[in-house]
Parts: sequence; C-alpha cells; structure tokens
Amino acid sequence: MQRPLALTLGEPAGIGPDIALKVWHRRAALGVPPFYVISDPEFLARRARRIDLEIPISVVEARSACSDFSTRLPVVALNVPVTAEPGVPDASSAPAVIAAIRRAVADVIAEQAAAVVTNPVAKSVLYRNGFADPGHTEFLAKLAAEMAGVSAHPVMMLWSSELAVVPITIHLPLRDVPARLTTDLIVETGRIVARELSGRFGITRPRLVAAGLNPHAGEAGALGTEDRLVVAPALDQLRGEGIDVRGPLPADTMFHARARSTYDAALCMYHDQALIPIKTLAFDHAVNVTLGLPFVRTSPDHGTAFDIAGTGRANPSSLVAALKLANRLAAATASAGAP
Repeated sequence: MQRPLALTLGEPAGIGPDIALKVWHRRAALGVPPFYVISDPEFLARRARRIDLEIPISVVEARSACSDFSTRLPVVALNVPVTAEPGVPDASSAPAVIAAIRRAVADVIAEQAAAVVTNPVAKSVLYRNGFADPGHTEFLAKLAAEMAGVSAHPVMMLWSSELAVVPITIHLPLRDVPARLTTDLIVETGRIVARELSGRFGITRPRLVAAGLNPHAGEAGALGTEDRLVVAPALDQLRGEGIDVRGPLPADTMFHARARSTYDAALCMYHDQALIPIKTLAFDHAVNVTLGLPFVRTSPDHGTAFDIAGTGRANPSSLVAALKLANRLAAATASAGAP
C-alpha cells in the first residue's frame, strides 16, 4: 500500500503554508506524490483564503491521507492553535514548528508515512523560544535517537540534477572552520555520502570529489597546510576503504559543466563553498537532503521569505522537487531494505 509523505508546516509566518497550498492546488499538473500537511487546519484554511485559493481540507489520520489526496488536501491536525500572520512570527510559531517535525518523524518511524519533507523554518524564532539545537538537521538526529533508538550522524546534501554538494562544516563563522575541520570528520562524512548515494540514489559506484580548503588547494602548502595535513589524509583513508574520491582539488575549477560530468557529489569544506555553486546553477529547484538518518528527509533549499509570505508570489518549485525526491528515495530505500 502506498504511504503518503509527511509535510511539515514550517514557520507559519513564512511561505511554507503558501507553497504547500499551491502545490496541492496544482497537484495533477505538477505530478507530485500524495502528501499530507501537519498543521492547524483552521490556520491553513485562513492562509488559503488570503492567497485566493479554494482548497477543500480534510482532517485525516496519516494512514488515510492517500485516499483523500485527489479531491481534498489531507491535513493531520496539530494540537497547537496557530495565530501567526504572514511575515510576523508570534508565540505560536515555535511550538507549531517543533510539534509538526516531531509528528512527521513519529509517523515515518511508525510506518504511517514514507518520508519527512520539511518546509523552511526561521532558526532565530526557534532560538528565542529556547530551541537548543543548531537547526533542523541536528533536531532530526536527536529525534532519530529518541524515537527509533538510532544514533545518527546527519549529513546535509544539497541536490539537483545539475549538481550535488555536501558541506563538511556547515553553519560556522569562516574563522572557525580550520579548527573544526578534521580528518575524522571528512572520513565519516565521505563514508555516509558514498553509502547513501549507493543505497538510496541507486548509484552503483559513486564518484566523489573533494575541494581544498584553501585557494588552489593550498598550493603545496604555500597557501595553507590544511589541505596537505587534514584533507589529503582523509581522502587517502576513504580510497583505502574502496571509495572513489579525488582531491583535494582547487574549488574554483570544480563546478563548470565538464568538471561536473566527472563526479556524482562534491565534498566541500565549508558552507558557502558548497552553496554558492548549487544556488547559482539550481536556485529554484535544488533540494536539501539529510543523509545519515534512519528515514528519508528532504526540504526546499530556501528560507521563509517573510517579505512575500501571504502574497501568493512564492515559487513552489523547490518544494515540488523535494516531494518528488523524497518519494524516489523512500521507494529506493524500501526496495533495497536499507535503514
């Protein structure tokens, strides 16, 4: 029996509700798989009216969402009233975000849903309300341990048909990157990327490349020693384990079309080294995928866009891509019997 995707509301004052409604409204033309939204149904109905969409809503249990999807938007009700207005997060925002993520993970672990798809959140809003994790990814790892008893090392991949990139270090000030970048971290990340490209993406022998931390990958030590002393030993270890990886390579020559044709994913040493090229190539349709979890999780690769929330102008393309990729990865995982 087909299981639906669990789609979280995201920050209710942002564009997450808008794009969820727009995708369901155009579901047939977009060819999206069945999903349900975890939300306060009354809030979602108000937002639909605000952006001039006629959306019939059906409050359902997760397991019955597929049967309603063709004629009504299935909504699994949060026991959290949501009162935020577009562009104006309020006291209901953080509790709604957290409750929706928890419910989505619980539904997937209980095999009521096939995968988790998360709409964008505003970390600053969560932090002001006592949220202790750096972001979505770390919170999902905590829930994997809490609900499934699985210790996870989450890895963020930004994926598109043009390019897939993995930042080894993520949300750090640039000055802190060299101290946090270790051989062990690169090795563990490379292992997870290779394993999941094979098990979930169906790539028999994944080809990885790794960018150098410094300009020209350190220029043999003249522009920094990290590439020689930290990055290269990690890649040697990965190659010793049978993983196809090249590098460290100068980042400025890794992302043109001919170079991209030679690899399946690029390991990048810090946030912008990974995100600038993919957002340049695939701004509207890249997908954030969390590797290393015992379930599939994808997300649109953009933020809450408070300035256009509630206007109906938000582009749902990245959410469409996230839903389609989540469905593909969940099916591959089930077929392969992967965790």
